Amino acid sequence: MSDELVSIIVLALIFVIATFIPINIGALAFVAAFGLGWALLGYREDEILEGFPAGLAVTLIGITYLFAIAQNNGTIDWLVALAVKAVRGRLVAIPWIMFVIAGVLTAFGAVSPAAVAIIAPVALGFAYRYRINPLLMGLMVIHGAQAGGFSPISIYGSITNGIVEDADLESSPLTLMLTSIVFNLAIALIAFFLLGGPRLLRRKAGDDLPEDTAPDGTAGSGTDDDGTSSVAVGSGGGEHRRGLHPHADQSGQTVATVDRPGAASPDADPTTDATATPYRIATLVGLVALAVGALLLDLDVGLTALSVAVVLALISPHTQKKAVSQVSWPTVLLITGVLTYVAVLQELGTIDYVSDAIGRVGSALLAALLLFYLGAVVSAFASSTALLGALIPLAVPFLAGGEVGAVGVVAALAVSSTVVDVSPFSTNGALVLANAEEEGKDAFYKRLLTVGVLVVLIAPVVAWLVLVAPGWL
Repeated sequence: MSDELVSIIVLALIFVIATFIPINIGALAFVAAFGLGWALLGYREDEILEGFPAGLAVTLIGITYLFAIAQNNGTIDWLVALAVKAVRGRLVAIPWIMFVIAGVLTAFGAVSPAAVAIIAPVALGFAYRYRINPLLMGLMVIHGAQAGGFSPISIYGSITNGIVEDADLESSPLTLMLTSIVFNLAIALIAFFLLGGPRLLRRKAGDDLPEDTAPDGTAGSGTDDDGTSSVAVGSGGGEHRRGLHPHADQSGQTVATVDRPGAASPDADPTTDATATPYRIATLVGLVALAVGALLLDLDVGLTALSVAVVLALISPHTQKKAVSQVSWPTVLLITGVLTYVAVLQELGTIDYVSDAIGRVGSALLAALLLFYLGAVVSAFASSTALLGALIPLAVPFLAGGEVGAVGVVAALAVSSTVVDVSPFSTNGALVLANAEEEGKDAFYKRLLTVGVLVVLIAPVVAWLVLVAPGWL
């Protein structure tokens, strides 16, 4: 068996093991990089660690540290409260408010599951209180988070743009960001019209509805479109408060489980009101400064985020004391481990080996489509973040031939590998499922799974037809 084939089998085992056992993919990848580097290449530790993405690690630490401070001091809750208040009871706007807020959070550096974990309880609480289809609200939150996920200062965007630049491929961060926004917005629009969104135009938050009203505002038996019971929440009932309890999923990312409706959060924070305190305003200014510095002044995203975070920490040391422990260390470990292993694969010649095999299908266009489906299927069960780091290098050799445009392929691969996070087996899908009512959760799971399967089947070919086949990118 060739060294290249051994390294591919090991990579597959890493994802399989992490799917069924709660262990961080990055930790597995570091061990695999050490083992293969030593056994097959004869490398010493320092040579293996030359592939460690130090710059990306600083970026991940910086932006998640800053986001943790913003969460702890109530800035995120303040912005959510302002946005909801701004719609003045117009229920039709609530799903879109959730979409936009989730997108803004990830665009400014929040890890996608973190944004979903914050917004999903609020969104599902609104859904059950005002009889809005909870599946609609869940999808709006997930696709909102993914829409903003490829901004140049986001986690996904930093990873993807960094890998493309390291491979000396043509890049367009703006195209990548806009592609993600357009695709996720299109899916959100479809979900909105198919899951009862237009009926919300006739309703306001203060409207009295009969107890057996379905979640789209029509008469029903008290069971939601997705089979979730809505009897537990009356038309005038109080808003649900749900206590989220994080634990690690198979990829090492954070997943939240949820208390039964009506339970007060055990970690309720008195700072989570809609008051514009000086520190929250300063945090908002800091987030804007990060965007300006990174996008307009071309400053390093990670170091700029760390600088803003340190300034905020100096202003209020007490408020930020837990922020370092809230840095997304599992994500840092995950992506740095995978990219270190990918560096070993490159030294072994595995990247060229796989790309040559894909290229033997006879057409770079068909090879690209196969790669998109590979990304979609695997990402539906595993970490999108890790997968981006592993798949983009596979496209480099056949992209060098010039038959297909690098910008279009990278954008389509990014979209194909992330829009499938509606799957209940992915972190984002699991978070939404965790916030569904216990009664009727099985039906909710089946509908979420159905949506996930449809997205896996349709999204890659649509991305291929729009971004790659015409040859305009």
